[in-house]
Amino acid sequence: MPVFDFTSAPENPPKSECTYTIFKSNESTVSPSQPILLLANDERKWSHHSCGIFTNPTKRTAFEFKEDGGTVSADILKIDARFVNLLQWLGENHINVRLSGENREEGYAVYKIRETAFGGGTKLSAEDGFLQFMIERLLASSAPADAVEDEDHEETGDNMKLTSLQSITDFMTCAGRTLPDNIRLWARRNLAVARSHEVSPEEKRHAQRALSVMMNIQWKNNYFESIDPQKARQILDEELYGMEQVKQRIIETIIQINRTHTLPAYGLLLVGPAGTGKSQIAYAVARILKLPWTTLDMSSINDPEQLTGSSRIYANAKPGIIMEAFSMAGESNLVFIINELDKAAAGKGNGNPADVLLTLLDNLGFTDNYIECMIPTVGVYPIATANDKSQISAPLMSRFAVIDIPDYTPEEKKIIFSQYALPKVLKRMSMGENECMVTADGLDAIIEIYKDTTGIRDLEQAAEHIAANALYQIEVNHVAEVTFDENMVRALLT
Repeated sequence: MPVFDFTSAPENPPKSECTYTIFKSNESTVSPSQPILLLANDERKWSHHSCGIFTNPTKRTAFEFKEDGGTVSADILKIDARFVNLLQWLGENHINVRLSGENREEGYAVYKIRETAFGGGTKLSAEDGFLQFMIERLLASSAPADAVEDEDHEETGDNMKLTSLQSITDFMTCAGRTLPDNIRLWARRNLAVARSHEVSPEEKRHAQRALSVMMNIQWKNNYFESIDPQKARQILDEELYGMEQVKQRIIETIIQINRTHTLPAYGLLLVGPAGTGKSQIAYAVARILKLPWTTLDMSSINDPEQLTGSSRIYANAKPGIIMEAFSMAGESNLVFIINELDKAAAGKGNGNPADVLLTLLDNLGFTDNYIECMIPTVGVYPIATANDKSQISAPLMSRFAVIDIPDYTPEEKKIIFSQYALPKVLKRMSMGENECMVTADGLDAIIEIYKDTTGIRDLEQAAEHIAANALYQIEVNHVAEVTFDENMVRALLT
């Protein structure tokens, strides 16, 4: 493969007269008090909505307001470190924009920048929602580590995907150092391959596809905002009955996050009989953390390549399941719910898929064979489920904090059926609680029928069956309500 030069640049690039200072910000929203940039307004005040262009940075760092009497220039005083590259890109390409701002004592505080439709910009991607997409991505980013620190109608780019080389190139330029250093270097190399005339069309296609996957992921840092333990407890109580020790362990994890503002070094391994609500606990934790979640069903994975992706030397190569999960989530911080970890197959002669998880769980970075770049995993929180922990290898077990999920007692099952399962089914069927009732001996019969089954799935299915039968009698026999006693329960469920 040819060697590409990424460092070519004029020996003496033109110097711009820099009028601004850079300030660091990690705020995800902007306002007049937390603006994108400040413009000088000491000589005159600017309108709330103003149109114009950023001047080419090789001349002077300013904004040229287009007014009835002509063009009036105002120096840029301060810029959020995340937006420096974006403003330079707007200036270099003479893209017409509309600013929204407020005149304050320190300057004209700009909190919104929108492209003016078909305003003569030379970049097509500046007129198809790219600018709004870019601003949203930058607001979700962290300030570059090496940044210098100093004392109407809403438009959105949420649905935009970077697929064309032009939009990918523009994004890389505007994102600047908000991208992790290794990903930024990787992207430059792959962009050179995608543009090259010296490689095969297949190589160019793979490079562009890999770029599209990686650039559409929001690469976040590992800082986590504090979580309200009371709200976390409320979510757990809504999703789970009992399980006080399990809830206590999860709340302890939340408090640890609040102290360190980082995820714990170990994920959670939920071990217990089938049907005891392990997956439900995992979903509740993802909801508490306010993170997207994805599932890996290890019982259906028999080849490590399914997780790691295939090499680009193959025409039908593609990323693995793990990389696709990041892509679907659209960000690098997410909950991986690894179902049936104890059923991870040894594969068909190609290695053990479970061993691939070790790199994902170590928070040292994961490399997909197709992407060929180490992706940060410090924002990944793994939650695994298993029925039998003796079937899990010691290296994998050491990556988790183990929580044993006990089966429910008969008394607990009675409460779950009468206060959770049946009311939930009746609500889904738009039935009133008085339309379908179960007597005390009928409830005892239900618990006895399913005494040899673990978990509560059978109880939930029994509630579904009983409610459906009651609805049938109400509609067909024209009765107002149905009460199930022991005999009726046994006739229906056995």
